[in-house]
Amino acid sequence: MNLSPAYLQWRDETLQEGVKQGVKQGVKQAQRVFVKSLLISRFGKIDKVLSQVIEPLVQLPLEKSARLLPRLSREELLAKFGKKS
Repeated sequence: MNLSPAYLQWRDETLQEGVKQGVKQGVKQAQRVFVKSLLISRFGKIDKVLSQVIEPLVQLPLEKSARLLPRLSREELLAKFGKKS
């Protein structure tokens, strides 16, 4: 069975894109675990209010969240990254 070059190219590009998306999701998941772990080590637990800052921190570059998390107090984290009421 001969496959067309256009199909082969499409298949290769699609597979490469899938791999890129998988790696990107894996990195974000690892960053989410990092953020949660650091919050737990600093504040003992993640309550409903503090959980609001997780996703905004995960969206930051890892270097920036790694610098901010040890430095900012709970109140500062909530003011900067918590949901606005």
